[in-house]
Amino acid sequence: MVEAVLIDLFSLPANSQNNIQGLLHNTLEAIEKCSFIPAPCVYVMCCQRQGSERKGEQEFLLPALRSFQSLNRKLEVICAQTTAAALYTIKQRLDEKDLSIIKVILPTLRKHLMEIYIDHLFTAVYRFEFEDLQAVSDCENLQISEHQNEGQTLPSQDVALIRSEIQMYLESLPSLKGELTILRSSLIPGDIFLHGFTTRTGGISYIPTLSSCNLFSSSKRRDPQVVVKENLRQLANAAGFNPEAFHRVKVDHANAVCIMGKTEPDNYDGIVTNQKGVTLAAPGADCIPVLFADPVRRACGAAHSGWKGTLLGVSMATVNAMVSEYGCNVKDILVVLGPSVGPCCYKLPHESAKEFHRIDPNCVRLFDSASPYIDIRRATRILLERGGILPENIQDDSVPDQNQNITFCTACHPDKFYSHFRDGTNFGTQIGFISIKD
Repeated sequence: MVEAVLIDLFSLPANSQNNIQGLLHNTLEAIEKCSFIPAPCVYVMCCQRQGSERKGEQEFLLPALRSFQSLNRKLEVICAQTTAAALYTIKQRLDEKDLSIIKVILPTLRKHLMEIYIDHLFTAVYRFEFEDLQAVSDCENLQISEHQNEGQTLPSQDVALIRSEIQMYLESLPSLKGELTILRSSLIPGDIFLHGFTTRTGGISYIPTLSSCNLFSSSKRRDPQVVVKENLRQLANAAGFNPEAFHRVKVDHANAVCIMGKTEPDNYDGIVTNQKGVTLAAPGADCIPVLFADPVRRACGAAHSGWKGTLLGVSMATVNAMVSEYGCNVKDILVVLGPSVGPCCYKLPHESAKEFHRIDPNCVRLFDSASPYIDIRRATRILLERGGILPENIQDDSVPDQNQNITFCTACHPDKFYSHFRDGTNFGTQIGFISIKD
């Protein structure tokens, strides 16, 4: 069932105000008569001409809107100078109300344009239905119209212009929740490596569980890839790396490792390189983003280590890749564990906890309970030390000077970090990143 209606008047000429009024009046009347939505939110999207005020734009629509005022509907007019700005504003309204099924009523020739905008600004969480504006305003029943240009595609230059418009608009938005903050380890030498762990502040993501520097997009979340890309651009500017030479692991919760320059696996949780200026990254929103640096052979790596990857030895798999590919000595490799869910908060079913208990009983608290507390950091350290990494070359939450600690519990610090465990399915993601300086 449709949850909201979007009426697109953006492309209609400014000199046809009477026609627009009549068109809008008929469209709103048709929506009410057909009653195909019990209580819809209705958004009218129109162009704000250069030099005009939003109030002025709405005034010529008032005659059509007044007849709708007495109806039990939520109606809002969104005026903006670009389609990207108007549609993104409407997306914010939809997200505030957790609405996902939208009926778009628009001129026939705008359909393919609108589909490109929607493809970039929304994710698969949302579902859109399209209706011809003229057909709706002319008939009493809302029926799907036959579009003359159905199946056609836009020229590539038009798609490029839309992408550029969206990018320019997103770049103009202010950062939210304060300045962008990067945590850095004193263990990794700053004269050789550029590295850090992000927090949740300083980006443009606005949904509460994703705000504001979310760095991962998926079909199950409401943050589109273009927003994540803008957050990454801002991070790259602040940190000093090239976002076009940025490579993130393709999470599989396993132990495969990608060697930069060789055939890329379909999925992998570790990645290594000895190429200068290439930034490697691993996400984490409870799982551990782990960074690896060898200042002698000048090689580095990143790994995503959740509880499954920890048990499968993804961290040592990344170390072994550095040794075999770049001739690293295991005793020279430095390893830093980033923000992740701590043993204070993280629970697993008893059967899974048994595997951590086998690594070391100290990795499990309240072992006899149905859901014991698990310390995936301690398990990671133990497996690394057994693999030959020197204890002093591992930084985690056991550092003697807690002022040097960057391995915070993500679940315990909602102001600083995202947490799947705490926030549920629509959670944000921070990353650990590292590169070899030019």
